[in-house]
Amino acid sequence: MKKKTPLEPKDRLILALDLPSVNDARYLVDKIGETVSIYKIGYRLGYAAGGLELAQQLVEQGKQIFLDFKLHDIPQTVSQGIKSLSRTGASFLTVHAYPQTMRAAIKGRGAGDLTLLAVTALTSYDDTDAAEAGYALNIHDLTARRARQACESGMDGLIIAATEAKDIRAIIAPHIELITPGIRPFGALANDQKQTMTPGEALKAGADRLVIGRPILSANDPKEAAKQIMDEINEALTTA
Repeated sequence: MKKKTPLEPKDRLILALDLPSVNDARYLVDKIGETVSIYKIGYRLGYAAGGLELAQQLVEQGKQIFLDFKLHDIPQTVSQGIKSLSRTGASFLTVHAYPQTMRAAIKGRGAGDLTLLAVTALTSYDDTDAAEAGYALNIHDLTARRARQACESGMDGLIIAATEAKDIRAIIAPHIELITPGIRPFGALANDQKQTMTPGEALKAGADRLVIGRPILSANDPKEAAKQIMDEINEALTTA
């Protein structure tokens, strides 16, 4: 488990590069400039031609990369996958919050600097979805259980719905990072997210970093949209 360090306001925003191609991603990163310093690469871009090469190139340009691959497999496969992905220079990597998977991730990282994040429950899930998938617990209790297991396993942080941040922050150690997707600025559409908050609400609830994609990607001026979100982040931190 890594030691949690104080975060600057610019370190709070993670822009999800949920784009179809490397060229689209490069164009957006160039357009946004220095407004954003952390970029999330998930399945869509990571598995596109040149996706992992782009991650390495952005690292070389001084950006931090969050690989959102949500690994979950037998321990040997997870451990070896972590070792391979560490070579990209990424700063963050997600795995599903199953105890066996998390222990394998810790083993695969070894003494490296990669920040390992456990995905507790997808923000597109509600209690009906959890029951349909065969879980006996509701989303709130499932998230709490997996949060405790992630801490016991030695994970560095948790991916949780912003609506769960306040309750989860109260039951975990203060050095565990809470990263919340499903963030929507005031007036933005929820889309397929069922558990959303504004940036200010999420930070005040206990989130450390915010993952935001569509409100910036779909904006007429992505750089200006990112700046407005940064303004909201700064305001929330100032009035906390």
